[in-house]
Amino acid sequence: MMEQLVQELSQKTGLSPEKSQEVVNVVVSHLKERLPEPFANALDSLLNGSAAGSGNLMDEAKAMASGLGGLFGKKA
Repeated sequence: MMEQLVQELSQKTGLSPEKSQEVVNVVVSHLKERLPEPFANALDSLLNGSAAGSGNLMDEAKAMASGLGGLFGKKA
């Protein structure tokens, strides 16, 4: 997935693949720092391709959704 993002950014903007990789790295890093942990972990899994092959994408989605409760004041 990461390679696809880099390639698409490069094609759409005319940036070199190297510069596109830097941009994607900055954006992903920024998102992971600001997202709740379940989302950050799921983003990592998705971008590294492990979520697609794990067969438990629904379980990951449920874990992410349960992590949202704390954002809205829900107590476990």
